[in-house]
Order: sequence, then structure tokens, then C-alpha cells
Amino acid sequence: MSLMLDAARLAAAVNVLLLLVLIGVWVRTYREIRAPLTLGSLVFAVLLLAENLVALYFYFNAPAMPSLAVRFMMAIQVLETVAIGVLTYVTWQ
Repeated sequence: MSLMLDAARLAAAVNVLLLLVLIGVWVRTYREIRAPLTLGSLVFAVLLLAENLVALYFYFNAPAMPSLAVRFMMAIQVLETVAIGVLTYVTWQ
């Protein structure tokens, strides 16, 4: 179970880094063009960043959790990392 928790921690940390990159790009873009879609993306990224910071906090200060819950949380965190990675790649292009 420790390996799964480590994978979830790593995924959450990567999410935080990728979201900071996205936020930086979208802030710069919003300042230039003031598009509502960019503002919406920016708000979404900030909220997702908050969720990942809370998840990371709980992964490092985790109460005892059933192993099934840890497996599902890790799977969701890894899928989220893939999704944010794709979004970061597309945004960077």
C-alpha cells in the first residue's frame, strides 16, 4: 500500500507543477486578450490546484485508510495527471 500512496503523492505533486505552468500561461494570455474562455480556464485551474494541494496534504498526513480507498484515490490521481499533462501540452503548443 505504501507504493500506491507514493504514486498518489507523486501524481498530486506533478499535478501541482503542471497547474502552476497552466496558470502562468493563462494569466499572461488573459492579460493580452481578455477572453472569457481564458478566464474560465484560469478559474478552473486555480480550483483544481487547490484540490491537488489539499490532496497532497492528506497524502502526507493520511489517516489510516482502507487499501481499496487508497487504490481508487491513486487511480483517480494518476488519471488526473494524464489529463492535466495533455492539457498542458496542448496549451503550450
